[in-house]
Amino acid sequence: MSSGSEWRARGSAWLRAHPVARVTGPGIVLIGFGLAVFFGLLDAVQERDDLSAADLPVLEWLVDRRGPVATRVLEAITFVSGPMVLPILVAVACGAWAIVRREWWRPLLLVGAMIGSTLISLAVKGLVNRPRPPEETMHLPGSESTASFPSGHTIGAATLLLVAAYLTTSRRHSRGRVVGWAVGTFVGVVLVALSRLYLGYHFLTDVLAAMALAVAILGAVTIVDRVHLWHHPQAGAPPGQPATSERGVPGPG
Repeated sequence: MSSGSEWRARGSAWLRAHPVARVTGPGIVLIGFGLAVFFGLLDAVQERDDLSAADLPVLEWLVDRRGPVATRVLEAITFVSGPMVLPILVAVACGAWAIVRREWWRPLLLVGAMIGSTLISLAVKGLVNRPRPPEETMHLPGSESTASFPSGHTIGAATLLLVAAYLTTSRRHSRGRVVGWAVGTFVGVVLVALSRLYLGYHFLTDVLAAMALAVAILGAVTIVDRVHLWHHPQAGAPPGQPATSERGVPGPG
């Protein structure tokens, strides 16, 4: 047996002997990665070095290239992903999900993730208290009064798309479904982040930090969901249908 195959065999045997690690491992990795990136960006912002050195050049480059059509499109995106519209859309979508699919677990997880992302964003904004970009770069000067780091629009959109993608593909996954959600999530998050940069309301590190926090939130959701399914395999399955086994989550004991 080659050394690589031997290590894989040992790893599989260890996971079989430690089911809790198998259940929580993916989420722990996501949390660790997200927080590592976030704190790296936070350090750059506080020290005003590394990637934060690109904040003003990127902002000014985008502002210099504003056009009427792109501005209108990105205004619409930033409006829909904002605190007035996005919560309503999430509430309606989750309510419809619960009624149509006759389940509560996954819609509740999505709502909880969105509430968590809002609270985390507000807490970090208050602690870091980073000023917004100069008003002369804003499309509507003075329209944003909260702190800049991280971007609330971006963390909300990224959390929504990442968690929704996980919840909808983890039970019944196929290559087409996974690829579709991956592409849609990437495009959606990039468009929201771009709208905040293009309109002059955030710096590059603000939106990247928001994405990193959304990944950490996804990790927490993954742990909660997988632990719940470990103990309650029928959670999220429509009435009369057996629990799916694609997730590979071992049962307790």
